[in-house]
Amino acid sequence: MRILAAMSGGVDSAVAAARAVDAGHDVVGVHLALSTAPGALRTGSRGCCSKEDAGDARRVADILGIPFYVWDFADRFKEDVIDEFVSAYAAGETPNPCLSCNEKIKFSALAERAIALGFDAVATGHYARLVDGELRRAVDEDKDQSYVLAVLTAQQLSRAMFPIGDTPKSEIRAEAARRGLSVAEKPDSHDICFIPTGDTRAFLGARIGVRPGMVVDSSSGVALAEHDGVHGFTIGQRKGLGIEAPAADGRPRYVTGIDAETSVVTVGPAEDLDVWSITADRAVWTSGTVPTEDLECTVQVRAHGGLARARARAIDGGARIHIELSEPLTGVARGQAAVLYRLDPSDGDVVLGCGRIAAA
Repeated sequence: MRILAAMSGGVDSAVAAARAVDAGHDVVGVHLALSTAPGALRTGSRGCCSKEDAGDARRVADILGIPFYVWDFADRFKEDVIDEFVSAYAAGETPNPCLSCNEKIKFSALAERAIALGFDAVATGHYARLVDGELRRAVDEDKDQSYVLAVLTAQQLSRAMFPIGDTPKSEIRAEAARRGLSVAEKPDSHDICFIPTGDTRAFLGARIGVRPGMVVDSSSGVALAEHDGVHGFTIGQRKGLGIEAPAADGRPRYVTGIDAETSVVTVGPAEDLDVWSITADRAVWTSGTVPTEDLECTVQVRAHGGLARARARAIDGGARIHIELSEPLTGVARGQAAVLYRLDPSDGDVVLGCGRIAAA
């Protein structure tokens, strides 16, 4: 098979490309230039798409003896990922940009170009597995990325390869070292790749501007503080609320509601965060078929954590999902993804579908 290996410059994509070569595939490495400032330098584990990353990817390709190219997707990335991220926060949502990047860049724009050029599949360094067309969690649960891949359709998955999902991260690094790859000990990227400073509030504030509003107590309706914009808050947040006086009962307050239209941020006690039902839109059913019966499943609402047993039902012809939880979840915010996994303990790592949380 002709395989296009997406090479970020990190150890995971390097070993993924190497394994594709070992499997006898005709492999070409591609680094995606996603930054509008390609001359920017990487800072430790923060940032991506830097000159160092592109150089690291090229050196790996040289060692593997495969052709290597850099494809510029910066404009598409800004429009489909960064701008969407900013708009979502301005609307009081809490999006995960990795889902948008996988959905619209790596397995849409990139895959479409690859297929047009005659490639059979795109290989990436994601920690997930594909078994008989089913998307499954990675063997290394701490590194599992099936959550951020659940947005992929059956057609997109049919053109995807995840060569390292069956191996713990520690063994991936050891393998890279044995292969003589200089990225073997390179720090993992974390946080949001296009916010290298790690200061999400400042990043959003520079793009959204000041949209003042009030922080209001959920029980009394009393205004407790002013704020510069709802983009500075997310459901479940405890710190940085700008409230000077403690609650009358001395208990901590958390963000329990965000209304972008009125610029009101509601705060209340921890029990106000309990969610028993979720409605999600933009549903994707991993098998390609909308289920006709309720699904007994496990739902995950954050990339790492937020798991509960649930009953899910496809509604509106499968375009949306209604989810009833058997136990409450906290910190459930609009804009996050709700990913459904098979409930069967012997097969519970299989992704069934996902949707974007619209109400909780």
